[in-house]
Amino acid sequence: MSRIAQIRSFALATLLGALSACTLLPEAEPIRVYLLPITDAPTNQSATPLQQALRIHTPHASRILAGPRIAVVPDGNQISSYQGARWGDAAPTLLRDRLIEQFRQSGTTPVSSEDSNLFAELELFSDLRAFQSEYIDGRPHVRIRLDAQLASTADQRILASRRFDILQPAHSPQLESVVDAFAQASDELSQQLQGWVVAVAKSHPAQ
Repeated sequence: MSRIAQIRSFALATLLGALSACTLLPEAEPIRVYLLPITDAPTNQSATPLQQALRIHTPHASRILAGPRIAVVPDGNQISSYQGARWGDAAPTLLRDRLIEQFRQSGTTPVSSEDSNLFAELELFSDLRAFQSEYIDGRPHVRIRLDAQLASTADQRILASRRFDILQPAHSPQLESVVDAFAQASDELSQQLQGWVVAVAKSHPAQ
């Protein structure tokens, strides 16, 4: 066999070996992408509409909460995420959109996000401290903790601050049940925050 033929045979054998090795590698685990479910939570449509428009900013969050991972605290202070599962968007964005939807459905006040850059007399800033499932007595609960500040756009003055802390039990450890609990907790937070914003805004009427 000539030198060139030997080189070609060696290269072909190497290529076939590499291809066969590739078939032995495990396939990547498929990622399940979840939306925040829509629930049948009632909206307070009897509230007197406000004169001020409201801009809701996306909450600030730590690195692990700022992404699309579905966070879980299985034990103590150790935080992790559900393997092979993601939110359809970053968690703070999902929560912001749920808050905006609450105000829109109730018709309490014109509402927008910072993305639209529309004029608003009031601005809602917040820090997302928790958006995760936690195991309490062996049962998963969803905790959402939000530190909110309502400010006046005209003079950038903080009108009021409040911490919201929601704990919603899941019906089962299955991830689908946990995701439903996230939706219920988000709706409860939205309703509480809406009532607080309305009360604060009425105590500081538009000039």
